[in-house]
Amino acid sequence: MRMKTTGALAAALGVALGVLLSAAATSTARAYWVPPFKGNDTGGIISYELVRRADARAMAIDHCAQYGKVVKLTGMQPVYGGYLSFACIWPRAGRADHALRVRY
Repeated sequence: MRMKTTGALAAALGVALGVLLSAAATSTARAYWVPPFKGNDTGGIISYELVRRADARAMAIDHCAQYGKVVKLTGMQPVYGGYLSFACIWPRAGRADHALRVRY
């Protein structure tokens, strides 16, 4: 009797594990679309493909100027699928740097 119960329990665990693994495999296979330019009041990212085609610095300056901030470029991954990242920071007090909107 004990062997039959253990076998049934092992079979039930095997089925449950199979269901969990198949659910995990289908959820990780989904690909989400990410916009080429994305940001908020603290900074943002611009896709490398867009950097090659447009003036990314002007886009970042314009984005940060919406919040009254200036741009600080923080990094770039110059590979397919990479991004240029930037931060929107408050201008230093007493400096001539101030947020300007750029028209392009």
